[in-house]
Amino acid sequence: MTEETYQKARLYGLDKSTFGIFKDIFSIIEATLLIVFYGLLYFWNISSVSLNKLGYTTYNEVLQSIMFVFIMNVFNTIISLPFSVYYTFVLEERHGFNKQTVGFFIKDKLKAFVVMQVGGDYFFIYLWVFAMVTTIFLMTIYPNVIAPLFDKYTPLSQGMLRARIEDLAQSISFPLTKLYVVEGSKRSTHSNAYFYGFFNNKRIVLFDTLLKDYVPEGKKKEDITEEEKTPSGEKKGCDDNEVLAVLGHELGHWKLNHVLKNIIIMQVNLFLTFLVFGLLFKYDALYKVVGFQKEKPVIIGMLVVLQFILSPYNAVLSFMLTILSRRFEFQADQFAMSLGKTHFLRRALVKLNQDNLGFPVYDWLYSSWHHSHPPLLERLQALDDTKKK
Repeated sequence: MTEETYQKARLYGLDKSTFGIFKDIFSIIEATLLIVFYGLLYFWNISSVSLNKLGYTTYNEVLQSIMFVFIMNVFNTIISLPFSVYYTFVLEERHGFNKQTVGFFIKDKLKAFVVMQVGGDYFFIYLWVFAMVTTIFLMTIYPNVIAPLFDKYTPLSQGMLRARIEDLAQSISFPLTKLYVVEGSKRSTHSNAYFYGFFNNKRIVLFDTLLKDYVPEGKKKEDITEEEKTPSGEKKGCDDNEVLAVLGHELGHWKLNHVLKNIIIMQVNLFLTFLVFGLLFKYDALYKVVGFQKEKPVIIGMLVVLQFILSPYNAVLSFMLTILSRRFEFQADQFAMSLGKTHFLRRALVKLNQDNLGFPVYDWLYSSWHHSHPPLLERLQALDDTKKK
């Protein structure tokens, strides 16, 4: 990493940290005001008035809960919009990552809002089994139905890279059925790769920003912007060997059952959440603390339990999941090493860290709490330690 890249990464990290601090402070103030000034009761009453104006004069808790969720989603979208605008058009723009136009951003937000209303968060709160099935269903349809609403997915063209990826998948018995490139460069220069799918229907997705030699449809090599170039003038991204090393890491998550383990943990956590809610939702104090003296709407009880009562549990759970995620990342790196990709994985990690302006130096305690993916130096050190064994 050059001195120039190091300083850019440092400033980018400082800007993101400052932004995160202000956003967290705002969230705390917002939650406090909702409690002190009975904000949930206010929005609940607005939902009742709205239904009356629509002709639903008879009290119906389910309908009012749906209207309440809609109004809260509108409120949260408006409240979070300034942060989204600043992060995209100021912070990311300042550091050369944003590729979105204002029109593209607005269209994205509208799509996200519509998706939120169609698949809302609070319709699945009565039965854990139904919630579990719904979660798996959403995980299944998201890549095929929802994700294409936001980005263009194109099959990776026939060639050496595709053939080598298919050979890699076959060598570890990964049931690859489709291989896509997503044009993430339309919104950002950040890069990524992932796989999805259940059972024998697995698919791999590569961001076009990950591929050094890839040029999106309708563009020429001469059209590459300065933000898409390294300090030396080359296009950002990885060569074929480095891409295969990155995929070796990603497929390691599949081979080591990391995805299945995360799903099980998620469902156990969901069950515990419903269990706590089932034990508490009849207590009057749960509703009186947010202004409800007589009514005890289920949706309000659920919000209070999730947002306030379970906050300490969620903080501990988040830390434990971060530790587990870090362990999974190290294991996936080791799996890529077992495929003989150590050298190219190191190169890819360094290159991606530079391309994404990842700051390499962090306090170990801060990193352990905040980073689900270990920083570059920790991963390189782990690779060296594994190699010595």
